[in-house]
Amino acid sequence: MTSTIALVRHRVADFDAWKTVYDGYAPIQAEHGVQGHQALRSIENPNDVIVSHTFDSPEAARAFFAMPELKEAMSQAGVTADSVEISYFDEVEAGALVGA
Repeated sequence: MTSTIALVRHRVADFDAWKTVYDGYAPIQAEHGVQGHQALRSIENPNDVIVSHTFDSPEAARAFFAMPELKEAMSQAGVTADSVEISYFDEVEAGALVGA
């Protein structure tokens, strides 16, 4: 079974304030099909954020990001609305390179 990975890139007004709201949204993420996540913060610009979310299917991913409640939470977290870019990918391979 393959997974769908959604990559979301956006700017935030204040990373720490964004992270607080993001962390508080975890139960809703789980309830709506998010199986795993990763948050990345730019070294050059600490308010440039990329988040990945793993879903069972593209449909589940698209449904999650279409939720009005998510858009409201992102606004409350200080996300710059016009900076949001969402891309969807099929996971082809994952793993760790130990001793390679």
